[in-house]
Formats: sequence, C-alpha cells, structure tokens
Amino acid sequence: MADDEFTRALDSRREVDLTVTGRKSGRGITLPVWFARDGGTLYLVPVSGSDSNWYKNVLRTPAIRLAAGGTERTASAAPVTDPARVAEIVDRFRAKYGAKDVAAYYPKQNAAVTVPLS
Repeated sequence: MADDEFTRALDSRREVDLTVTGRKSGRGITLPVWFARDGGTLYLVPVSGSDSNWYKNVLRTPAIRLAAGGTERTASAAPVTDPARVAEIVDRFRAKYGAKDVAAYYPKQNAAVTVPLS
C-alpha cells in the first residue's frame, strides 16, 4: 500500500517533483511534472512523448524519486508504449487537467510511465 503521508500530499497537488538520473551525466535531474493517480499507481506522461529527455533517462535508469509536500518516495518507473494503454493514461490526464490543457501541453502522446507506489 502507498505511504499514507505521500498519498495525502499527492491528493492536494497538481504536480510532483520527479528526479531521474541523467543518462549522460549520471547526475540527478529534478523537474515538476503533472501526474494522475489510481490507487497505488502513479501515471506520468512526458510532454514531448518518447522524445522527452526525462523519459529517455527513465529508459536507461528506471529508479526515480518523487517529492510532494515535503514527502519523498523512491520507486521504479515502467515505460508504456502500447498505444491503447498510453491512450488510457492520457484519458486520466484529461479527466484531471482538462482536455484543452492536455492537448496544448502534450502534443506527442506516444509514451507514458507507470510508477507503483507500494
């Protein structure tokens, strides 16, 4: 089960800070990203799809760190490229952020990431 404090922090946020390991530098890179959550699974969609640097970094090193509201969580990210599954995840983003904003900020919707929180 997901950590209650971290889950509560997610419930009151629109963004989570994602830290990935740079595939060239080997250093931690932190950036705010939108997310959707369903129970113990967090969904992330890279803005530029499979061209996004953070997504390419996750492909190389799936170990990530998430931070929200003063809480942190380490996890292993799993890439999703199946078009039907990516579409389901993007639908979750539309439900949370609105279809107009998702269309504007996510022009290439060919990849996503799932993150188990437990």
